[in-house]
Amino acid sequence: MHRRHDLDWLRVIAFGLLVIYHVGMYYVSWDWHVKSPAASIAPEPFMLLSSPWRMSLLFLISGVATAFMFERRPAGLLRRRSWQLLLPLLFGMAVIVPPQAYYQVVEQLPGGYSESYWAFYGKYLSGYQGFCDSDGCLRVPTWNHLWFLPYLWSYTVLAWLLWRLLPTSALQRLRQWSGFLLGHWGALVVPAAILAVARLLLVNRFEQTHALIDDWYNHAQYASVFMIGFLGAFSPRFWESLQRLRWLSLIVAAGCYAGLIHVWYLSGYNDAQPPPVELRLLLRLAWALNQWCAIAALLGFAYRWRNADSPLLRYLTLAVFPLYILHQTVIVVLAHMLKPLGLTPAIEAGLLIAATLTLCLGAYALIRRCPPLRPLFGLQREPAITPRTASANAVTD
Repeated sequence: MHRRHDLDWLRVIAFGLLVIYHVGMYYVSWDWHVKSPAASIAPEPFMLLSSPWRMSLLFLISGVATAFMFERRPAGLLRRRSWQLLLPLLFGMAVIVPPQAYYQVVEQLPGGYSESYWAFYGKYLSGYQGFCDSDGCLRVPTWNHLWFLPYLWSYTVLAWLLWRLLPTSALQRLRQWSGFLLGHWGALVVPAAILAVARLLLVNRFEQTHALIDDWYNHAQYASVFMIGFLGAFSPRFWESLQRLRWLSLIVAAGCYAGLIHVWYLSGYNDAQPPPVELRLLLRLAWALNQWCAIAALLGFAYRWRNADSPLLRYLTLAVFPLYILHQTVIVVLAHMLKPLGLTPAIEAGLLIAATLTLCLGAYALIRRCPPLRPLFGLQREPAITPRTASANAVTD
């Protein structure tokens, strides 16, 4: 059983895009924790290049990695995974996330907020429900961008239940059947159909809350791609089909993206004049096709690099989890601090991206050398020094 370095590279790239995406959230018209005075719709088409598929790709890679973990070391896996995911979640909610909520209150609370951070922090920990505006009240404590962790843990429990409840032969047959369905054209058609049905039936009925218990559309898409990764992890038929269809996948994804952007930003439709129902249904279908075909293209093009290991990759594979935990708080704090300088958006955004990556990678260099901090950021206590041990320390591995 060989490590899939192509998936490691895609995971690193996806988490890097997450930094760029969350910096972009400061400048678009969509709701976020803090907002630039120059926020507008102009950057939104760029943001939508990765918005449909970025998190789905991470969940699919997580499903593959979970399958590898069950094959390599199944005993105690749920306990180890719970420790690796839930401890950083609790630490993040208590220590890392509060500055995001504080600056959100400072910038968005009607009439402003003048109390100190520590006065706010006491209210944050107590579950204070008085931070309210016309859109509702801020629920604290909150996990904000760390929502990925409880979702990933929940889907890991689902995979663990399959492993525990199904006989080994039945699980193997399920994987073989999944590999058959995902072979050839099925590598595109089956996942795209699942995501299309989920979007057509659920996206308008369930708001995307990232609150776990009521987020049914997100569960439909993310649990589906996680299980596709989990069940198709060992199917050469699936991966080779993705490689053969990579150019077609790219063309379909690009065409769907162009259609979405044309209707949403160039055709004159808006909140006051929404598209007709039939067109909205076609847009949902285009979103799902873009979502899966972009993932399929990335997996197909990357597959030839499945054996391309390097010291840089091993370093970054371990760094992505601490970077993920820290990055949004760093962005929010830096954006609030830079706002009085009145920088142009282009200069400010570049500075935010560079400073966030630098500070987070610098923090990782310290965290990896401090045994008490390592578990709080999803790393094993002992430093990993080999390619094989590195695989046990990544959040999605």
